[in-house]
Amino acid sequence: MVSALPFEDFRTLLDKLPGPDGQAGASVREVFAKAALAQGPLGRMEDIAVWFAGWTGRARPQVTRPLVAIFAGTHGVAAQGISPRPVSATAEAVELCAAGGAAINQVCLTYDLGLKVFDLALDLPTGDITREPALNERGCAATMAFGMEAIAGGSDLLCLGELGVGNSTVAAALLAALFGGEGRDWVGPGSGSDETGVARKAAIVDQALALHGPHLDDPLEALARVGGREFAAIAGAILAARIERVPVLIDGFAATAAAAVLHKANPGALDHCLLASLSTEPGHRRAAEFIGLQPLLDLGIGHGEGVGAALVAGLVKAAVQMTSGMAVAQRG
Repeated sequence: MVSALPFEDFRTLLDKLPGPDGQAGASVREVFAKAALAQGPLGRMEDIAVWFAGWTGRARPQVTRPLVAIFAGTHGVAAQGISPRPVSATAEAVELCAAGGAAINQVCLTYDLGLKVFDLALDLPTGDITREPALNERGCAATMAFGMEAIAGGSDLLCLGELGVGNSTVAAALLAALFGGEGRDWVGPGSGSDETGVARKAAIVDQALALHGPHLDDPLEALARVGGREFAAIAGAILAARIERVPVLIDGFAATAAAAVLHKANPGALDHCLLASLSTEPGHRRAAEFIGLQPLLDLGIGHGEGVGAALVAGLVKAAVQMTSGMAVAQRG
């Protein structure tokens, strides 16, 4: 789908986003309204079921093909010591997922969720954002297109996560580019940085903003210049899910930053998304407020591996099952 002007394809898609099926959502809302007369309201569980029904277009919804998609990338700026973990830890985490030994594997087994982990050229780090763009426009657009293929096999609930040493610093730079502020407004400890490490991360963000400042007004350009491959792929996956009317659960600081790119381009671009959980990054809550998503969980999970999204997928399945079971009972 990449043209001679790669980002124009995505701008066209962002201008023509489909909306939810209001009738399907209203049908589910009616089921909960009748149930509330007998047993009281069910709060956000009702909202989750209505959201899922509206975006899938099913008045009697079922979750049959849930998928957790994790995108892994490496960053040139990580060579500047912005994380206490070595860059090789990203590939090791991917291998752990492949072997079934990561936390996300256990949650997927518990809730019967599909799992795909995408290795985004881990042996080829992006450009160091303090010295050059992370990606050029064509490379960024191609990676977005790759992310769009995440749901090609068919899915009715997409849970997004990411892996990448140093990507909390990159997320902070991207969010500062999109919404303003300095590095200190967005950075946090990431995977265990001490006070000195956090200060280094803030300085890195400020250097990146100073270098790319004249080019950051356009959100897609900001994604290319101060983002990374997992950010671009996640943005593409969210956009593809919207086109196919697949509800999305976003998890982690980096995935939220990727989603923020689409929100900045079109404030309605994330209407089919829920924010699964907040990470321990202080900038994550601020980012959630900017994009208007209220997290469903706040468990202190410190990474974006997709664990929070997978846990919330269990809530989605429960909310949808409530709808089905209560509808049958009401008809009876």
